[in-house]
Amino acid sequence: MNRYVAARIGQALLVLWAAFTVSFLLLQVLPGDAVLIRFQDPDMGLSPAQIADIRAAYGADVSLWQQYLHAAGNVLRGDLGYSVQAGVPVTQLLAANLPPTLRLATAGFLLAVALALGMAFLSSLTAFNWLRSLLRALPSLFISVPTFWLGIALIQLFSFRLKLIPVINPGEWQGLILPVITLALPIAAPLAQILTRGIDEVQTLPFVAVARAKGGSRGGVLWRHVARNAVLPALTMAGLLLGELIAGALITETVFGRGGLGHLTLLAVNNQDLAVLQAIVLISSAAFVVINLAVDLVYPLLDPRLKAPERVAS
Repeated sequence: MNRYVAARIGQALLVLWAAFTVSFLLLQVLPGDAVLIRFQDPDMGLSPAQIADIRAAYGADVSLWQQYLHAAGNVLRGDLGYSVQAGVPVTQLLAANLPPTLRLATAGFLLAVALALGMAFLSSLTAFNWLRSLLRALPSLFISVPTFWLGIALIQLFSFRLKLIPVINPGEWQGLILPVITLALPIAAPLAQILTRGIDEVQTLPFVAVARAKGGSRGGVLWRHVARNAVLPALTMAGLLLGELIAGALITETVFGRGGLGHLTLLAVNNQDLAVLQAIVLISSAAFVVINLAVDLVYPLLDPRLKAPERVAS
C-alpha cells in the first residue's frame, strides 16, 4: 500500500511539472510583450532606457531557459511572480479572485452530484416507463449543450422572460443560482449516465437476487446492496469532472460577468500578463491532480479487490 501511495504521489508531481513546463513554453511563444504593452505608451513618457530597466526588473531581458529556471525556482518557494498590468504580486490577485470561483465550483459540484443521484436512482425505482425513459434521456441532452449557450439561455428565460432572478446587481446568493445551475447540468449528465449503467449491471449479479429473495424491498436492496458497488465507477468520473470544474467555472463567470478567476483570466489574456496566466494554469492543474490523487487513494479503501497483495517471503 505504501508503494501504491508513493507511486501515485510521484505521478502527481510529474504531471504538475509537465503542466508547468508546457504552459510556460506555450505562453512564451505568444506574440507581443506584456511589458511593452503596459509601459510603451507615449502618454507615460518613459524613455527606452527606463523601459529596458523595467524589462530587466521583470526578468524579460534574459534567455528563455534562464526565465524558466527562475520561474520554476520561484514556484517552488511559493512565489508566483508579479502582474505586469496590476503591479502587485500574483498571489495577491489570486487571493482576491480565487474564493468566488471556489464557491461557485463547490456549489456546482454538490448540485451536480445531487442531480446525478436523483436521475440515476429514480430511473431505477420508478414504475412508469415514460418517466424512466425521460430520466435516461436527459443526460444525453445535458452533455450536448455548450456551457456558454446554457448560461445565456437561463439568463434569457429566468431573468428577462420570467423576471425571477436578476442578473444586474443581484444579491450574493441570487447571483449564484443561475451560474451554479449552468455549471452543474453538464457535470451531472456523465455522472448520471455512469451511475445508471452501473446500477443496471449490478442488479443482474447473483447477490442482488439473493437479497431480494430474503425479503428485501426493491428500494432497500438498491440503497444497501447495489449503491455501493454501482458508485465505484462514478467515483473515478467524479474526480475527473471535479478537476475540470475550474475550467467550467471560468467560462460560467465570463458569461454571467462574475468576479473570480474567469474575470482575472480574461484580463490577463487581453493584456498578455503571462505571470497571471501561468499561475492560473498551475492552480487549475494542481486542483485536477490533487483531486484525482485523492480519488486514487480512496478507491482501494472502497474496493478491497484493488488492494495490492502483500509479498509473501519465500
